[in-house]
Amino acid sequence: MSTSERIPSLDGLRAVSIGLVLLGHLAGTRHFLGLPSLTLLGDVGNLGVTVFFVISGFLITTLLLSEQAREHRIDLAAFYVRRAFRILPAAATYLLAVALLAAVAPRVRLGTLDWLHALTFTMNYHQQRDWIVGHLWSLSVEEQFYLLWPAAVVVLGPKRSAWLAGAAIVIAPAWRVSVWVLFPEWRDAIGETFPTVMDAIASGCVLAGCAGWLVQRAWYRRFLTSPRFALVILVVLISNAFDRYPSFYLPFGMTLRNAGIALVVHWAILRASPLVARVLECAPLIWVGRLSYSLYLWQQPFLNRHSPAMLTSFPVNLACAGLCACLSFFCVESPFLRLRERRVLGGVRQRVPRARTQVVKPNQVDVSAAAVLRDLQ
Repeated sequence: MSTSERIPSLDGLRAVSIGLVLLGHLAGTRHFLGLPSLTLLGDVGNLGVTVFFVISGFLITTLLLSEQAREHRIDLAAFYVRRAFRILPAAATYLLAVALLAAVAPRVRLGTLDWLHALTFTMNYHQQRDWIVGHLWSLSVEEQFYLLWPAAVVVLGPKRSAWLAGAAIVIAPAWRVSVWVLFPEWRDAIGETFPTVMDAIASGCVLAGCAGWLVQRAWYRRFLTSPRFALVILVVLISNAFDRYPSFYLPFGMTLRNAGIALVVHWAILRASPLVARVLECAPLIWVGRLSYSLYLWQQPFLNRHSPAMLTSFPVNLACAGLCACLSFFCVESPFLRLRERRVLGGVRQRVPRARTQVVKPNQVDVSAAAVLRDLQ
């Protein structure tokens, strides 16, 4: 996909997200000079993952609703094929590399359960996992969402599925508290198992469903362009910082953080702040955002705080992660995306008009579902 067909601000947000993940994993690695204030922000790596979840919920739902409005139906088979082309080749390549490494490196010892959960995208239900595949928990959450949500939209329809997403936002905090109180052996899995983290993705789904209604409200447009919007970012950071206090974080903090991130995503897409838009749409951030999936996969072996090896020491570890991510992007991810363009999406693009993304003004908003659709595909 050409850069002109994407939403640059979302690539910039992806860059910020993967940057938070890298920062969280770099902390504690050999020779990395972590900022003392980093711990005051809570788990910044998890914050980055949550941004990815919200973006994913928004984009997937926008794609489904756009297809429903255009075709009066949703082709589930085509959806799953598109997702397979996007996710599986790079993930399979990473797991193949891990298998080869395990065959020659005695320190890398993955158990049967590690492989079982990695290959079935259920790593979020396997807590005693090896570090080198541990990050696949978040990819597992994404895949479970891809499996469940499109089918729910088809069966329930757009309106009732929106209520289902809203229900997930309400149910998830109660589920987290119930697990904490009733099943203490599963406390470490809170925020990873699907029912305890589904409200992050559901927040993006709800945003997609009500985005058109929101931008027609004058008060919402004024809020997006007001300096008061900075309070939303502050709420996100404060809520994340309180992750060490379960009595607040589980029932309230995660919900506030997810809602704030959803607002930030919409704010960025609408380019409500020209200054922030210029930052998010600068070439380096766009490039890192496009690289974010491969970088997510390949940072894990090198950003390992449990290893004293040279390859896991800063800044060598960051350089190695970047190099492997580039190889994955150019040699695996991009070729399969081009193949998908030719085989799956060739006819879709001709039916979707070119879109414009404008700065939010008090009386004018251009919400481009077509651009979002192209960005996701």
